[in-house]
Amino acid sequence: MGVPADTAGVPPGISWRVRMPRRSRGEVILVDATVERCLGDAKGTAPGYRKRSAMRLLVFQHIDCEHPGRLRDFLQADGVEWTAVELDDGEPIPPLEDYDALWVMGGPMDVWDVEEHPWLVPEKRAIRRWVRDMRRPFLGLCLGHQLLADALGGTCGPQRPPEIGIYGVELTAEGRADPIFNQMGEHQIVLQWHSVQVAQPPDDAVVLASSPDCRVQAMRVGSRAWSMQYHLEVEQDTVRNWGAVDAYRDALVSALGPNAVDSLAAEADSHMADFARAAQRLYRNFMAAARS
Repeated sequence: MGVPADTAGVPPGISWRVRMPRRSRGEVILVDATVERCLGDAKGTAPGYRKRSAMRLLVFQHIDCEHPGRLRDFLQADGVEWTAVELDDGEPIPPLEDYDALWVMGGPMDVWDVEEHPWLVPEKRAIRRWVRDMRRPFLGLCLGHQLLADALGGTCGPQRPPEIGIYGVELTAEGRADPIFNQMGEHQIVLQWHSVQVAQPPDDAVVLASSPDCRVQAMRVGSRAWSMQYHLEVEQDTVRNWGAVDAYRDALVSALGPNAVDSLAAEADSHMADFARAAQRLYRNFMAAARS
């Protein structure tokens, strides 16, 4: 690994930013990287330098089947270090200062279920500190969208009728101009699975996408926090995995009938290529905005 000569005297454990060559489609391009001077170890590794991820990502999860899904492929390809905290299992929130971006995923509970799920209280406090005080990049999906609103002074309420299935959402004028939706269509087909909505967004929120039954499908708070009510992390097995959760299956059957899991899985499969493209584009947009 080539490192500038004037870093030779830097103590081990100290890291710095460099521009490094990487081969892409037969061409050599320069990419940002973080390197750290390290000592040799007992396994015979020589002292020198190791590459560190340019971003450290923290992920809040509320049920083990609602993880970053397809987005994990992009994280792996980019070498992004990420830590999942399973809050519903009692895992503690680590020091926020150790991370560069925060993602908050979905879950079967509601934002007001603090007696049944008391960990929601410190989670909301962490979200508020992350966005308001630390001002670091944030992405929330489904419950994560609602938690962003609730933590920052907005309100959530029942979604009537529930949106469960494949739906269309429309970008607002502000959404079409926002970097998170760069090079994405004004009309998007998405997977929805929610019976709660953001009724009133935070005072400084900008609504980026809407649908006829849900006004706040996506929003930005401040300059670095984005959230979507719908799911962009969908994979081939997402619907069936979620359909195995009692609360999710009951809501799905109530909305779409007794064969809902099979029918929704088939409908999702027919849109999977579009879901994958949209996920990759939004991931790239988020990472570009997060690093700006």
